[in-house]
Amino acid sequence: MDRIELTGLRARGRHGCLPAERELGQEFVVDVALGLDTRPAAAGDDLSRTVDYGSLAGRLVAIVEGEPVNLIETLAENLAAACLEDPTVQEAHVTVHKPAAPVPHPFTDVAVKISRSRS
Repeated sequence: MDRIELTGLRARGRHGCLPAERELGQEFVVDVALGLDTRPAAAGDDLSRTVDYGSLAGRLVAIVEGEPVNLIETLAENLAAACLEDPTVQEAHVTVHKPAAPVPHPFTDVAVKISRSRS
């Protein structure tokens, strides 16, 4: 299976369980890796036979900036579902980073990684 990857997509959202997270919002960083067969697109040099990653980026940003959820696990599920809406995508691997998570100790990142497929 071939892969198309979109990494480091940044958007501001209001996800989290704490009132301050909902009020102030924070930046989230999203990475997606999509499993699909790119041969039909390559053979015909045809964008309509593969993932338009520019359009996908817009849909993913809209989800991050949209309706708040408590958990980044839920956000990751919503993002994976959006990736799988494209009929060419067979697998979606999604990582949601929350680098400003309310952790009372020094840390670099908090992230949730999920993998979802059509089967």
